[in-house]
Amino acid sequence: MKMTRTEQTASSTEKAAAAAAGRDGARVSVHYDTRLPELPWSRRLQIPIIAAVVYSVIRALGPTLRFEVLGWHHAQEVHASGRRCVWAFWHRVIIPMSWWARDMGIVVMNTTAFDGQWTRKVIEWLGFGTAQGSSSRGGLRGLAVMARRIEEGKDCAFTIDGPRGPRYVAKPGPVMLARKTEAPIQVFHVGVEHGKTFEKTWDHFLLPRPFSRAVILFSPLIEVPQDADAAAMEAKHNEMQRELERVRDIAEGWFALSEAEREKYRAEFGK
Repeated sequence: MKMTRTEQTASSTEKAAAAAAGRDGARVSVHYDTRLPELPWSRRLQIPIIAAVVYSVIRALGPTLRFEVLGWHHAQEVHASGRRCVWAFWHRVIIPMSWWARDMGIVVMNTTAFDGQWTRKVIEWLGFGTAQGSSSRGGLRGLAVMARRIEEGKDCAFTIDGPRGPRYVAKPGPVMLARKTEAPIQVFHVGVEHGKTFEKTWDHFLLPRPFSRAVILFSPLIEVPQDADAAAMEAKHNEMQRELERVRDIAEGWFALSEAEREKYRAEFGK
């Protein structure tokens, strides 16, 4: 039987699409691509070297930090009920947080770009899992991996203004994941008594000094219903942004507060 011109065109289109799919097996779409970018050999060589240096710094610095943790009971109660949490925090505090949360098996969204490739090695050596993707490459695939990990009983985390900013502007990933999985969002920040802020970096990267005191503030959980519509999702995103800003402001100024002021916040956040 002869095909009509329309059927011939459709068949040709389907063959072209199949060929394209074969060439780009890892491609999700033009906007969500989890394939590692091609790098020159000199950049590939740098990945394990940078990872080893950063890991060594964290392993040397981490044990000297003295943490006071407030609000962690929120997550503990969720875990006791058999549910998991979606963590959200600013990229600035990734060093102290990666040490405090080491070996918890938390799955972190990790960009496929050059910085993400050496970062992935570091955080996996510290006992984290990774989901490859970012807001610009592989975001949807990364969220799907995180959803599966939550079903498997693991918390997931976002450096919420990463991987390249803008600084202190929260991306929507945690709200999307929370709606999909019914896992509540856990917002927090870390403040240190003595540390170096690198003002020229996009995130104002914080490097604590050895033997510094540190405080971690976990805010109350943010629940996102599975039937949340666009307006509800926007409201939850705004709530997350406000909580991120509030715990950042309190934690960053913690060691300038009087003891009476700190006691007030201890009573509010709880142990």
